[in-house]
Amino acid sequence: MESRNVEVNGIRMRWEEGGEGPPVVFVHGIPTSPRLWRHVVPRVRGARSMAWEMVGYGASIDEGRERDISVAKQTEYLAAWMRAVGLDEGAVVVGHDLGGGVAQILAVRQPELVRGLVLANAICYDSWPIPSVKAMRAMGPVVERLPDGVFRLIYANFLQQGHDDRERARESIGEHWPFYEGAGGAAAMIRQVRSLDVRDTLAVADRLPHLDVPARIVWGAADAFQKIGYGYRLAYELEAPLDRIEGGKHFVPEDHPERVAAAVNELL
Repeated sequence: MESRNVEVNGIRMRWEEGGEGPPVVFVHGIPTSPRLWRHVVPRVRGARSMAWEMVGYGASIDEGRERDISVAKQTEYLAAWMRAVGLDEGAVVVGHDLGGGVAQILAVRQPELVRGLVLANAICYDSWPIPSVKAMRAMGPVVERLPDGVFRLIYANFLQQGHDDRERARESIGEHWPFYEGAGGAAAMIRQVRSLDVRDTLAVADRLPHLDVPARIVWGAADAFQKIGYGYRLAYELEAPLDRIEGGKHFVPEDHPERVAAAVNELL
């Protein structure tokens, strides 16, 4: 995967790209980056895979300063980026966590950009923000002043709770933490947390059953962050098969990349 960037409406947007064929856009969540998809993309066959970085996340944390980085606004950023890089006719959109919420809103509000939809342990309806994130937001003034060494322990614990593969959990921390460490640590994540508003997904919830788009749902059955009941509801309303991963937790693109890639390959 090659790292690329382009300026769109005054915002420097970054993504990782590789392969040739029909376009597939991958959207990560919190507290990760496009590196979330590093084990999925090599398993996707015959596609132009493009892992987009949400504004204010990953290497683009500084671009989020003084900007709206809510889930609803990320949808606008994503749509503008897709058009800027020539994806006017749409792509298969794959979303995890917050990225899944972005994908849903995009499919509802700009359906011409979504040719297929894969959702993995995605936020939806009223499933978020989760209690630990709400607590972090409530204690924001204290948390954002924590030294990097202390906050890294909190960050690592959060990621570990969402993994069923311990080795992948350690790898995940190594992949994503440096972006926070280099951009203000706790303060950077508190800015992200403060942007979360459940009304973003509730605003499109009643329109999901009316989407005319092929979809697949992949879900870790043991996810304590996004309960699988929400996955079943999405599957029912989108008329999509659900791949239930027994024992799988939240970060399925890292722990079970072959299952996410299989869903993408089916749509392709």
